[in-house]
Amino acid sequence: MACEESQTVTKALRSLGHQAYSCDLLHCSGGHPEWHFQQDVFKIIDQRGGKLQNGKYYRSKKVWDLMIAHPPCTFLAVSGARWYYHPDDNKLPVKSRRPHPRFPNRAFDREEALSFFIKLCEAPINKIAVENPVGIVSTRYRKPDQTVHPWMFGDEASKATCLWLKNLPLLEPTDIVGKGERVVLSSGKSLPKWYSDALTQSKTSAERRTMRSKTFEGMAKAMAEQWSK
Repeated sequence: MACEESQTVTKALRSLGHQAYSCDLLHCSGGHPEWHFQQDVFKIIDQRGGKLQNGKYYRSKKVWDLMIAHPPCTFLAVSGARWYYHPDDNKLPVKSRRPHPRFPNRAFDREEALSFFIKLCEAPINKIAVENPVGIVSTRYRKPDQTVHPWMFGDEASKATCLWLKNLPLLEPTDIVGKGERVVLSSGKSLPKWYSDALTQSKTSAERRTMRSKTFEGMAKAMAEQWSK
């Protein structure tokens, strides 16, 4: 599982008896360093394995069967669009707007993130699923094959998750439930409660990113069961 420090999907696949591994530049938080490559994912793909977080090595004689990737969405999601341009330039044509003073390199970061996303989609693996929220990938690369929510798989929460698939079927809903509680902010805007909790309960920006990007258990189970058949 590429870009998955949580090991949520990895553990769902392992529970079915599959030899699954997570890969991320971060330490795993899922409790299984013996299943985690803390390296560049493309090195792991090319070498068919490498050094695990627990210090041991795993290499396969065969190419990887399946990759499910969760690339960072910070610079790709539509929710971050307001940070690209100077707040005083809202009425100007896009080409005339200055970079945001707090994030002057945001445009460069977006191009890097998009290149990384596309490279994952086009990796030399037969079956691939890459997920991300609604963002610029649809217009700069291609539209997703499917958009799903946790409430389609038993978790009462709304989180639009776009899926770009290669040689994999669309996910079929397993347990449609309520769309989850929402929190109304002082501005009048409402957010899903799980997202609001991520903003208010996290202590650092890194922790906030981790909480916001989590994969819900029901969706992870559906991915493991349906895509490993």
